[in-house]
Amino acid sequence: MEQIYYFIIISALMGEYLLSTVSAVLNMNSITEDVPEQFRDVYDSEEYARSQAYLRTKTRFSLFSGTFSLLLILVVIHTGLFGVLDGFVRAQTTHPILAGLFFFGIIFIINDLINIPFSLYSIFVIEEKFDFNRTTPKTYIIDKLKGYLLTVVLGSAVVAPILYFFSAFGASGWWIAWIAVAFFTVAVQPLFVHVIAPMFNKFSPLEAGELRSAIEAYASEVNFPIVRIDVMDGSRRSAHSNAYFSGLGKSKRVALFDTLLEKHTTEEIVSVVAHEVGHFKKKHIIMGTTLGVLQAGVMLFIFNLIMSDSALFAVFGVSQISVHAGMIFFAMLFAPVNLLTSIFTTALSRRNEFQADGYALETTRNYEALVSMLKGLAASNLSHLTPHPFTVFLSYSHPPVLQRIAAVSPE
Repeated sequence: MEQIYYFIIISALMGEYLLSTVSAVLNMNSITEDVPEQFRDVYDSEEYARSQAYLRTKTRFSLFSGTFSLLLILVVIHTGLFGVLDGFVRAQTTHPILAGLFFFGIIFIINDLINIPFSLYSIFVIEEKFDFNRTTPKTYIIDKLKGYLLTVVLGSAVVAPILYFFSAFGASGWWIAWIAVAFFTVAVQPLFVHVIAPMFNKFSPLEAGELRSAIEAYASEVNFPIVRIDVMDGSRRSAHSNAYFSGLGKSKRVALFDTLLEKHTTEEIVSVVAHEVGHFKKKHIIMGTTLGVLQAGVMLFIFNLIMSDSALFAVFGVSQISVHAGMIFFAMLFAPVNLLTSIFTTALSRRNEFQADGYALETTRNYEALVSMLKGLAASNLSHLTPHPFTVFLSYSHPPVLQRIAAVSPE
């Protein structure tokens, strides 16, 4: 059985790496020489060449970082470092929950320290080169410290109950843990609006004026009670533009990046809001939350079936069975299934984006503003206009912008 587990895990790691590498290369090579006809009014040849250079630079960097990550995890598996870490943790405490939190904490710290150089290069070299970066070293450090605090608090709030339920209730622990995960998944949404997001960005109410009046009039027309319309200081970190909807019930918030307000007209921004409202009206948020909860339940159930199999632990050089180590190893074993489910969820996400665009067009009745917004966002973010179909199938959560424009265009 140990050999079967080993084969599945190594095959999953190698297979995922090969798929992502092939996808990245195909995507990079799908660049067209000429600006697509629909974008000739927003892209000149120089800016289009800049977007292609941005894609190549990011792709090559991702290939390098992906190769590094694969080699690193293979070294960790074949040198038994998980076993060394587990032995160290057990020498510090015999309490299963404390040992588990200690185990996850060390892995998180080591992983983060390894990733910091890649993060720094991405932000301060690549994003800086293409005039997107607005993050200062001070902001980066403060964000890191806040991220550590959130990881400790929220990570402990999720992991500790799972460790406890599996340790205390044995075979029944998985469904009790599932209930806890489901509760947290719902509870974290208002927590994100009121606590987490404000830790990293400043949210100011959109000032009274033409734009706010237009958004409120639209929301009233479609019977969507927006509790908060905020402007987020996205420009403090990046020149990229975006908007998002978050929260449930009375915690609903539409957040507009300040960079979005700088570059687009009132009609275009209303179309963005309409798109976000479309996600809510089409119940995409509830659907995504439900699917996430169901997937967590399936994973916990399967984990419960094999968590006591010593053969799985032997693959990683761990001699004693534990819930905390089993969770890490199971995540790797589950990778092939996770890859398949991610293909399904990204396909569903692309369908949802088409539906939200359709809702925006139907309710605003302003085709020109919607298309202008799609084109403007793609151009300002240097988006890849002609991605390879395999890359779209494998990992795109949003349809390519040319497909979105075609979907809303009158026949």
